[in-house]
Amino acid sequence: MESLEQPFSPADEEQKSSPVAGCFRFIVDIVETILISLVLFLGINAVTARVRVDGHSMAPTFNSGEFIIVSKLAYKFGEPQRGDIVVFHLPRDPSQDYIKRVIGLPGETVDIRDGTVFVDDQPLDEPYLDDKTRYTGTWFVPEGTLFVLGDNRNNSSDSHSWGPVPMEYVIGKAVFVYWPLASLGLVEQPTPVLASP
Repeated sequence: MESLEQPFSPADEEQKSSPVAGCFRFIVDIVETILISLVLFLGINAVTARVRVDGHSMAPTFNSGEFIIVSKLAYKFGEPQRGDIVVFHLPRDPSQDYIKRVIGLPGETVDIRDGTVFVDDQPLDEPYLDDKTRYTGTWFVPEGTLFVLGDNRNNSSDSHSWGPVPMEYVIGKAVFVYWPLASLGLVEQPTPVLASP
């Protein structure tokens, strides 16, 4: 009786080596996933920062314990605007990061009197404040710096205490609250309006 030899098939070879091939493929998949995650992590960190609000100096806009995403690119492609909420290294102690609102821009004079902020002698309409400012003073904002104040104006360590912030200390612009979920959303940044005196 004549025996018929089965023709060789690549599938046979694959079946013989499938445990090894399967293990190798699994390892490759894990390495690829780790590399992609690492690239994404580094990319996200290059363009954003995540900060936690600590304290009540920005109330009612932010509450203590909220987590915020900060755009590091905001001022790479644009200039700070009055009303922007920025995160920066504290000039007198760069190991600390603060969050405040931009009030005075380079070359301007900020004057606070009678509960109102004036910029170059024009009063500022600030709808985000719950209370009038109870201190007075006059500050000139040098080139390359920003004059920043907390929204909880009378309980904030800010430029009225320690002066303007150099632009190189600015980390970026607050753009999104991501925790707690009840506060989830874009950061509203109403622009304070300079009104005629």
